[in-house]
Amino acid sequence: MYNYFSKLLFLSLYSPTIKSMKVIREIFGNLPGKADASLYTITNSNDVTLKVSDYGGIIQSILVPDKNGKPGDVVLGFDNLEGYLQDQPYIGTLVGRYAGRIAKGSFVLDGTEYNLARNHGQNHIHGGIVGFDKVLWQASEFANKKGAGVTLKYISHDMEEGYPGFLRVSVSYTLDDENQVCLDYQASTDKATHLNLTNHAYFNLNGAAAEIYDHELMIASSAYVVTDHDLIPTGEIGSVEGSPLDFRVPKLIGKDIHEVEGGFDHCYVLEGDGKEPLLAARVVHQESGRVMETYTTEPGVQFYSSNFLAGITGRGGIPYRKHLALCLETQHYPNSPNIPGFPLTILRPGKTYNQRTIYKFTTL
Repeated sequence: MYNYFSKLLFLSLYSPTIKSMKVIREIFGNLPGKADASLYTITNSNDVTLKVSDYGGIIQSILVPDKNGKPGDVVLGFDNLEGYLQDQPYIGTLVGRYAGRIAKGSFVLDGTEYNLARNHGQNHIHGGIVGFDKVLWQASEFANKKGAGVTLKYISHDMEEGYPGFLRVSVSYTLDDENQVCLDYQASTDKATHLNLTNHAYFNLNGAAAEIYDHELMIASSAYVVTDHDLIPTGEIGSVEGSPLDFRVPKLIGKDIHEVEGGFDHCYVLEGDGKEPLLAARVVHQESGRVMETYTTEPGVQFYSSNFLAGITGRGGIPYRKHLALCLETQHYPNSPNIPGFPLTILRPGKTYNQRTIYKFTTL
């Protein structure tokens, strides 16, 4: 048994621009044979609340007021750590070393073939059997002029899940008074390796009251990564023109979702330069009035309509089901290590991996 309110550590963090912001740390649960996992709660002056765990880098909750000021949780999650320890589809987790699929669980880098864990049929997905979503990160709270939050650090050892290189990873989760949840990723290695990090939050701006069919979506992309029947990229970049995949003009997700076999699970090509976050997607829910914009420095965003979400009971006893949420996973393209011409995912010694993604919440 674990006591969620034992060892409570309350930190009021002050700066000239974030006087009202605070971070609360509490015990989230006990990992079998390991240390306790913690949950960090960050609240801004607009009653937006972000909850992050040092287990798996999980975004456990984002409470956002609707157009009438009533708060609601806009991400799926579980009430306690036990929910995340069950077999579940990366709900809210930090994903690495490599987000997405790698064909046949292998790649050749600098003349050496590396064989990864095959945890999705004959392919590798989301970092393997024990990826970044299943490890305990070292956490520290912070406050600065940009907001308040928590920084998570992890050392991934050489050949962990088959990946080369002693990798140092840092991810900072910041909430500011502009209602932005900012994720800043950094990493370095002592040996050339492939790296592609993201967060796998499942969003529903109506608080999981119904499927996402009534969510209006815009994706700032005219092209997508073509995949085969196993969702492995073929190397071809296709046009969204005239297809159900075209979200350049905002439309309801429910309009064409049943025209796509299995639902949406596509990596959209973004046109940024990788230096400053650009608008990748915008989601609007008219009834609640909530709006979420996604900005990123990454060259792609994976739009996933939770096609395989079923048989799981989530926060508050809600049965999670197909199409109850959407994911906007900012990342490089899946299977990039095996496809020349895709944006490179190689991190070399002496270089630093940097990525920034922002989820900004407003109301109509």
